[in-house]
Amino acid sequence: MSSFKPVDEQLAYLRKGSVEIIRESDLRERLEKSLKSGKPLRIKAGFDPTAPDLHLGHTVLIRKLKHFQDLGHTVIFLIGDGTGLIGDPTGRNATRPPLTREQLDANAETYKAQVFKILDPVKTEVRYNTEWLMKLGYEAFVRLTAKFTVSQMLEREDFSKRFQEEKPISVHELLYPMMQGYDSVALECDVELGGTDQKFNLLMGRKLQADYGQQPQIVLTMPLLEGLDGEKKMSKSYGNYVGITESAQEMFGKLMSVSDPLMWRYYELLTDLTIAEIEKLKADVAASALHPMRAKKDLAKRIIADFHSAAEAEAAEENWARQFQKDEVPENLEEITLAATELGTVEGAKAKVNLGKLLAQAGLAESNSDAQRKIKAGSLKIDGEACKELFLEIELGAAKVFRVGRKMKKIVVR
Repeated sequence: MSSFKPVDEQLAYLRKGSVEIIRESDLRERLEKSLKSGKPLRIKAGFDPTAPDLHLGHTVLIRKLKHFQDLGHTVIFLIGDGTGLIGDPTGRNATRPPLTREQLDANAETYKAQVFKILDPVKTEVRYNTEWLMKLGYEAFVRLTAKFTVSQMLEREDFSKRFQEEKPISVHELLYPMMQGYDSVALECDVELGGTDQKFNLLMGRKLQADYGQQPQIVLTMPLLEGLDGEKKMSKSYGNYVGITESAQEMFGKLMSVSDPLMWRYYELLTDLTIAEIEKLKADVAASALHPMRAKKDLAKRIIADFHSAAEAEAAEENWARQFQKDEVPENLEEITLAATELGTVEGAKAKVNLGKLLAQAGLAESNSDAQRKIKAGSLKIDGEACKELFLEIELGAAKVFRVGRKMKKIVVR
């Protein structure tokens, strides 16, 4: 007797957060066969060990792997130590500098230690694609590359863009999608997961499996997680990331800085709650049965507990409250003075100031437009009270505490 959950229940859980399933009808069919036979599906996601540390953006795929694992399917965490020698050209406007074998091996070990904070190490199949790529041989390699044309490769957006801009495309970069596709052949995958930017590579796997007489894999794409700014994708280069090796306290502080709309996005992509459970939380917030800050604290604790522990998550909440709620204004809080005439109009002892300009000049926002976005998102507090107004009447000479996310300053307008 199969222990798998009903197919509709599995599909509802697997759809959560996904952008596209190619094709969902095929996935349903394989889940039905799996339910009848008791044989789990083989699910793969590949990661090239090109950097030593992961952030929450990387864990979106890993968590979806966990969802398949929770449902009883076989999860393959593929470390692309072979494809990593090429370097994934996705989203690149220039050829990646090659990493050494020593760098790849060191990064791969770090990856394994980090992903097993989410995946069950006992139930996870860890594979390295050098297992088959290094054994492919010259003849098989030539036959593999013969299955594709240069024009097919140039259909890929980043290659096409570089070609049109007359920027160099190294021949070895054209091999990357083929090698990733061959991984699916070697592993006989039923499903491959990837970000939306990986769709071209994932479809290569479907094509190659058909060419090799296998049933083409289902492709499930996941979105690129927005960073703490709510705009750009999470990236260390943008400084809007939460590293999974950061301290519990640092993670908590960063997660409490996200906007309320982004909080629900993180609930969807970074937790194991079902859509129904998330919708219930949203309804409770809308009905004032649950305070948005309580929901955000619970989100932060859920995420931190995955990478540290429930106890450390609780401690991080207590420390954050001690710093930002119980002692609202630190004794050493920086105080600055701004000119009222540069912020708005002066009428007697008061000034009507543009808060976007004020936050930008005070260094609490990158620009006026960035400040306006933060204000509209509910990130601004003045003397502990939330403010979504773009203009505010302020008494000249009176010090007020302005807070945007974790940043706080005492500001005097004269």
